[in-house]
Formats: sequence, structure tokens, C-alpha cells
Amino acid sequence: MTQEISLDPRLSSDSARIGRLALCEVRLQDDARFPWLVLVPQREGISELFELAVADRAAAMEEIAQCAAALRAVTQCLKINVGALGNIVRQLHIHIVARNEGDTAWPGPVWGAGTRVPYSEMQKSELIERMRSALGMRG
Repeated sequence: MTQEISLDPRLSSDSARIGRLALCEVRLQDDARFPWLVLVPQREGISELFELAVADRAAAMEEIAQCAAALRAVTQCLKINVGALGNIVRQLHIHIVARNEGDTAWPGPVWGAGTRVPYSEMQKSELIERMRSALGMRG
């Protein structure tokens, strides 16, 4: 298993840790409008997917698929959006967002759509536990 790397302060303040896969830390974005995971590959100094070593790129894609499937299973969403923008936060991180017709940004992207609605502590804890279970993680 790889070492934990420093997390960009904006990622830290906008999300909560769910757990760790082989390559990525898995986090819950704190926006109750959209069930939204953020995967942070544990590699220093990487800002783009193509900068990952070949084996790490393959691992990242598998972990994206694993997290997307778990998010769909937990939320029963219609669609999963995956993106790695990094225009503001340069540290490589991958967004996996559960979408449904009629959500507040549908059919457009979630970025810049309205104002974030933080989870209550109870909602956040419950969703984190459900995601841990779906991903086979311990608390």
C-alpha cells in the first residue's frame, strides 16, 4: 500500500474521508444536492491522469469503476458523471457524481450550478457508512 500524501486544503475542507483503496483515497463531497465522491490518487506532484505511471492509470480506472458502481448501488441514480478537471485544485482528483433527472443541475454539469448544500452530520455519517459497506471498507 502507498503512503498517505498531503491533501489540498480545498479538498480537505469540501469533503469527508470515506476510506482508502489501493491507489486512491475516497472522499464524500459535502454537497447534499448530489451524492458525489472524490478519488485522490496517493501520488505526490501529479495533476493529470496521463501523468500517472501505466500501472497507476490502470488502477485508477479500476477504482473509478468500483466507486461508480458502488455509488450507483447506494443511490439508485440514473446516471454517473466522471470528471477530472483540476482547473482550481491542481492536485489530481477524480469526481464521481450520481445524477438524476430533475436534480438541481440536470441536464447540465454540477460545477457552478447553484449553491452547495452541506450534509447534516447524520446524513453525512449515514452515507459514508453506506459507501464504506458498498466498497467493502472498514471504518
